[in-house]
Amino acid sequence: MFSSPVEEIKSRLDIVEVVGSYVKLQKAGANFRAVCPFHTEKQPSFFVSPARQSWHCFGGCGEGGDMFKFVMKIEGVEFGDALRALAQKAGVELKKQDPESAVWRTERNRLYEICELACRFFEKQLTESAIGKEAQKYLTERGISQESLKKWRVGYAPDVWQGLSDFLTSCGYKKDEIQKAGLGLTSEKGSFFDRFRGRIIFPVFDLNSQVIGFGGRVFKSDDPAKYVNTPSTLLYDKSRVLYGLDKAKIEIRKKDACILVEGYVDAIMCSQAGFENVAAVSGTALTPFQLRILKRYSNNLLTAFDMDLAGGSATKRGIEMARAQGFNIKVAVMPQGKDPADIVAEDSRQWEKIVAEAKSILQFFFETALARFDAKTPEGKREISRELLPAIKRIPNKIERFHWVQELARKLGVTEQVVEEEMAQTKIEPQPYYFLEEPHPQSPAKRTRKDILGERIVSLVLKDKQTLELLNENHYNYLEARLRAVLDDLKNNQPHAHAEFVNYLALQAEMEEGLDCRQEIQTCLKELENLEIKKKLDDISRKLKAAEYEKDAGRVDVLIKEFHQLSNKLII
Repeated sequence: MFSSPVEEIKSRLDIVEVVGSYVKLQKAGANFRAVCPFHTEKQPSFFVSPARQSWHCFGGCGEGGDMFKFVMKIEGVEFGDALRALAQKAGVELKKQDPESAVWRTERNRLYEICELACRFFEKQLTESAIGKEAQKYLTERGISQESLKKWRVGYAPDVWQGLSDFLTSCGYKKDEIQKAGLGLTSEKGSFFDRFRGRIIFPVFDLNSQVIGFGGRVFKSDDPAKYVNTPSTLLYDKSRVLYGLDKAKIEIRKKDACILVEGYVDAIMCSQAGFENVAAVSGTALTPFQLRILKRYSNNLLTAFDMDLAGGSATKRGIEMARAQGFNIKVAVMPQGKDPADIVAEDSRQWEKIVAEAKSILQFFFETALARFDAKTPEGKREISRELLPAIKRIPNKIERFHWVQELARKLGVTEQVVEEEMAQTKIEPQPYYFLEEPHPQSPAKRTRKDILGERIVSLVLKDKQTLELLNENHYNYLEARLRAVLDDLKNNQPHAHAEFVNYLALQAEMEEGLDCRQEIQTCLKELENLEIKKKLDDISRKLKAAEYEKDAGRVDVLIKEFHQLSNKLII
């Protein structure tokens, strides 16, 4: 017997399984690691220990804890809500007499219960009411199967003023609770009525497949609003939710790609056709919050919605946000006037072909701009460059950026130098903050790859002091002053002057059991040496350009020779 539900949940669930349902984990010795979901980073500093059943970030945020702390932080909920979610996952019943049940039954839980009951009410109306059956027929005629209707829990809201609210009040819920769940409204005269009436209902789920909101499509009603959605509530915020992600997250991780569509039916039909790695933005442009969630599962996005990329459109801003965060983006180009649901309904093989032939975002930018303007006229060249140069300039990788510079020069019939000069004068708007993280009270300065490698080496030396012999004088010079000080103290068997920093470094390697420290240090040292060589090569390249510009042939020959000699020292 267990003394509490918390102990029982922990005995049934593995933290690797819990964290792995949110974050893409990689094996690292006896542990697992990933890019931290709680702050922006490129190198994985987030570790999960199966032996300790705990997690810890050794990077910028320094967060850590057990599976409950992880769910609380990543879902932004209180302990009671995390307890409820994990209990459901573990199949543990939380009894009302448990001491923790008072915490468990929070206001959020009441709203979850209301949304779940509302979903069941709508489902029953679709299958049992006369007009609901008509709505069901309409959906099946659009190509949605009975299995999909059940899987996605599609329903119908009767065209009456208080059908749902009467049902919920009979279940013991108050009108103000129904309104807080986004399901009821109060008129200026004080009368209470249902928000959703005469509509096909698409429930919206959180990542744990709990109902948090609804989207309602008009059906046989004169209401001019085609869609009505749940407003922002304690559970639901449209900018933070992707429809269908709860069903797609495993497939997104497996296929390392997410297909983004616009509407509810698009997501259902694509999933039904076998493309289960699909989620819908539900009529909004991509938001920073949605990108943050998607980043947990994959860096690859395939957009399959109206790509309005002219001017400062919301779609274009969303795409630029995703690109700036390192997402690889492709565009599924669809026939004019058709959406994914239409294409799948007509021929799922055509949709499969469209996905397979998706274009890179830059390729799509080029084709769109060249179709809109005449590349043979001076005015057309100007407009094409005005549209494409900001997009090219934002590419972080120099080789990829130069490829598109060459492509633009070729399309416009000008030299690459002209394109480079024009791009240098092109101003791009600074990107907004993307992940809207809460400020860390002692947020460290941004670390370079060299800093990260240095800390990694010293942390491993602290784990296995015998490896200190691997470092020579040059290696010491690569490290920052405080890292050299730690090694000097270690070498001279002196107490460390900065104990807190040393503890931080030691913890980094502590969770990596079974690691070959010598081999790992040698790998890091090779990369450090390469970084130093590349730095010198960049310096020679700059001098070489200057010498070529000044037409100093003798200087050019000397620099080319230096460049080749140094290049040969790069460690492969």
